[in-house]
Amino acid sequence: MYEVRPKLKIPRTWFENFLDIASITLLVMGTVSLISEWAAIPDTVPTHFNAAGDPDGWGSKSNLWILIVMGAVTWLLLTVLEKYPHIYNYLNLTEENVERQYKNARMMINVMKNEILIFFVYMTWACSEVAKGVSEGLSVWVLPIFIVGITGSIAFFIVRSIKWK
Repeated sequence: MYEVRPKLKIPRTWFENFLDIASITLLVMGTVSLISEWAAIPDTVPTHFNAAGDPDGWGSKSNLWILIVMGAVTWLLLTVLEKYPHIYNYLNLTEENVERQYKNARMMINVMKNEILIFFVYMTWACSEVAKGVSEGLSVWVLPIFIVGITGSIAFFIVRSIKWK
């Protein structure tokens, strides 16, 4: 086991930059959309959905801002964590594979933070659409797609990490 964990300066990949730019663009668009649609959104919006995608909890429309803020704060915190791959836990970390393992772990955090942000922005939009009566609820596939996306991403990067012994 490689116990001395060097702090390496590893350049970001084009894919990491692309994901960050795409997600931040989506966050800005979601925020601008929420601001511009604010007057058209009823005072009561869905805050929870059952397994069938039907709203079963309602609250103030200010709850939509909670979703946007939670997504942005999570994204920011994971962006900070992304900068310190030497503090993560690793399987099979060696002197020969340390740079590859760091890149892989950093990419996993990057993918996850962007998937989470996209989900929060989507939920903000979906809740406002339901509140305005444009939609009756969420598709039954929203939560399974999110869960499969996150767990699939994690599984992909863990398998990749194990292959790099």
